[in-house]
Amino acid sequence: MSNPGRTWWGNRFLAALEGFTDSGRLQRGRAYSSDNRILEFAIVDGIVTATVRGNVNPYYGVYKEPKYKTRIQMTPLAKADWARAIARIGSRADLVARLLMSEMPDNIESAFAGTGQGQSHSLLPRNRQDFKLTDCSCPDYANPCKHIAGVYYRLANQLDQDPFLLFELRGLGREQLRAALSKTPLGHALHGLTDTTKPEPVATESYFTRPEPASASPDYHAFWHGTKRLPRELPALRPAEVPAILIRKGGDYPPFWDKDASFVGLMEELYLRVREKNKTAL
Repeated sequence: MSNPGRTWWGNRFLAALEGFTDSGRLQRGRAYSSDNRILEFAIVDGIVTATVRGNVNPYYGVYKEPKYKTRIQMTPLAKADWARAIARIGSRADLVARLLMSEMPDNIESAFAGTGQGQSHSLLPRNRQDFKLTDCSCPDYANPCKHIAGVYYRLANQLDQDPFLLFELRGLGREQLRAALSKTPLGHALHGLTDTTKPEPVATESYFTRPEPASASPDYHAFWHGTKRLPRELPALRPAEVPAILIRKGGDYPPFWDKDASFVGLMEELYLRVREKNKTAL
């Protein structure tokens, strides 16, 4: 598994945990975030559940390798607070555009500032009160134990790949988010760009393109020599409104990318090198 906390929101999640827990204990639990330790991991209705393989420890009377049940739940936001936050997000094109490309806007918290009655809410955790539930079936009295800490790191890794998971952890599922945003001024654009409905297959007589007879004999001389010379200078191209939108839509760390470096940044460097190398080819 790749290192968690590669995105700013994943790193912010881990930094918040270190702020109100024993950072040393949290780091010791990092080894428990691997697939070899976490046997089962799921997020259902905002509740994280995991089965973590423990160690044999005769000192505590543990003579058989145990499997501990761990649960983590962030404090969900009230419906009224979500309504105010969604209204702010849906009225700002910068927030909606970044979310559509599976990126967490660095100013996302501005949509949650002052949403509570007399208190300030946030999407990312800030203190212990942002976690409603953290428990483990192991005999360790400390919280977090190394099993909970391992699940924290696994959760941070999941957040790196899917920033929308933060909304689910706060009580608003992905489909609920889309349905709520569809009622805002920018909702139609959101629905059009995130529609994952697959078109119905169309029947065809052949899987291959059938040849079509030529209407006239080809002019081989014109084909090989051309009717006119190619221009020595190409006209300046207008840059795209959103460059490399297909690559950016997957985010800096798409699911298939397990490197620490940003996938978007690497592709930007690659395209720049190709463009500079072939600038004088024609």
